[in-house]
Amino acid sequence: MANPIYARMQATAQRLIAKFGQVGTVTRLAPPDPVLGGDPVETAYPATLVPLTYDARYINGTTITTADREIYISSVGLGIEPEAGDLVSAGGVQYHIVAADPNNFDGATNVVFIIQGRIA
Repeated sequence: MANPIYARMQATAQRLIAKFGQVGTVTRLAPPDPVLGGDPVETAYPATLVPLTYDARYINGTTITTADREIYISSVGLGIEPEAGDLVSAGGVQYHIVAADPNNFDGATNVVFIIQGRIA
């Protein structure tokens, strides 16, 4: 059952990302048909997001590099749940999703997606 506090947190996150963020896309690559082959199918989903630079204390050079970005994506109106392997376009730069956290505290409401993006 959805907790009303998480719905309010989701609305607050959506409002702040809409105010300070930018329009981007989350692209999912569906694998080609295993029998017929072909190219992977790309499906782009519009998103509102904020790419941020990681704080220096989190950069260790292996799991988080200086080129990685912490990207906050509004969960409101997003057609998919971003996951590792998807692509994110923000500010003309394309990132591979290395790690994704839906901030789903009650099991029903995705408050905001916080992802680690690495330049593609």
